[in-house]
Amino acid sequence: MFGVAIVPSVLLALGMAASPESPRWLFQQGKISEAEKAIKTLYGKERVSEVMHDLTSATQGSVEPEAGWFDLFSSRYWKVVSVGAALFLFQQLAGINAVVYYSTSVFRSAGITSDVAASALVGAANVFGTAVASSLMDRQGRKSLLLISFGGMAASMLLLSLSFTWKVLAPYSGPLAVAGTVLYVLSFSLGAGPVPALLLPEIFASRIRAKAVSLSLGMHWISNFVIGLYFLSFVTKFGISSVYLGFAGVCLLAVLYISGNVVETKGRSLEEIERALSVST
Repeated sequence: MFGVAIVPSVLLALGMAASPESPRWLFQQGKISEAEKAIKTLYGKERVSEVMHDLTSATQGSVEPEAGWFDLFSSRYWKVVSVGAALFLFQQLAGINAVVYYSTSVFRSAGITSDVAASALVGAANVFGTAVASSLMDRQGRKSLLLISFGGMAASMLLLSLSFTWKVLAPYSGPLAVAGTVLYVLSFSLGAGPVPALLLPEIFASRIRAKAVSLSLGMHWISNFVIGLYFLSFVTKFGISSVYLGFAGVCLLAVLYISGNVVETKGRSLEEIERALSVST
């Protein structure tokens, strides 16, 4: 069973072997022609001169040293660092792990007694949503996918909550709960799942990237731990319907936050993104 993990590992290795090198890194190493080739592959032939100009401008003058931890909280970087951390915070506080954990119970209420079948259905929704997201990422844009994703998650959580409480829905509570769970996982995989990890290296400047990504991922795992630790306690105290309603509220807060603070990075160089962030600050 564990050997199955070899397949995606090999596919990932093959995919990385075919991926172009970072134009910025190539430029910094003096490999100008290779940098231009990578830019052509990533952005298109028409943007080679524009991106090369940005890279040249960025390297003119003194090269800034790598930022320290306290630099992340300076007025210069706090805006973008907080965006990265907040995206992972919302991702976990929206309840994805709690929903997956509770999914077998939800499916049993609908008459699906096989845990394997329940896991397969949730997994299929996740894979399908991720496949759709990968095809839309560069066409629809990162920000719009995040908004659609968290909006869909909020609606799904509301459906889940109502399926447990509204008496008028009692005859259909099982199927509605299953539908809400599948739609939630599907919505999550469209944006809230894959986009934050993709967005971080696109919005963080080179001198803060390593530490800012570490901070954001730290927020991810801390919030993941907190949800796992207290989820059942909250369910016992407040009921599953109220907890799901709380998750829906978090998703709506995420929509509001993303609308006002996240910039679109699709088709933009790091320099363009930094300028957009400085304007929105």
